[in-house]
Amino acid sequence: MSVAGWREWVSLPEFGVKWVKAKLDTGARSSAIHAYDVEEFVRDGVAWASFEVHPWQRSDLDAARVELPVIDRRVVRSSTGHEEERLVVTTIVRAVGHDLHAELTLTNRDEMGFRMLVGREAMRGAVLVDPSRSYLGGKPSRAMRRRNRTTAVD
Repeated sequence: MSVAGWREWVSLPEFGVKWVKAKLDTGARSSAIHAYDVEEFVRDGVAWASFEVHPWQRSDLDAARVELPVIDRRVVRSSTGHEEERLVVTTIVRAVGHDLHAELTLTNRDEMGFRMLVGREAMRGAVLVDPSRSYLGGKPSRAMRRRNRTTAVD
């Protein structure tokens, strides 16, 4: 088992996203990703979701278009008590040297400080979170991290 900080740089290899800053939240059961332009459609009788991921805050640099089967729809209560029905997809989240199998809910996280939240179900059995630490799994280069501070939008 690995120790991670409360915030980590993670990757989403199935999305082609090398870096996204995530909050590791043991208080949240499921994981969530900030998804743009979410469209649900049917392929071969199965519900799918098409969406875009923008890994950098306030920027569309390195955006990735993703299509995945929908495995569920869930009503999720935010930390402010607001309930929202969300589509759920599965993917791999690479964090602190582990490939975590995560069920991601698709939502608008514009008002949140992190594009992604990794919940306890994804971390179970692989990662312990030290709330006093950050970025134990490493960081992208300084130039890459600066992309997170750009103000270019669409």
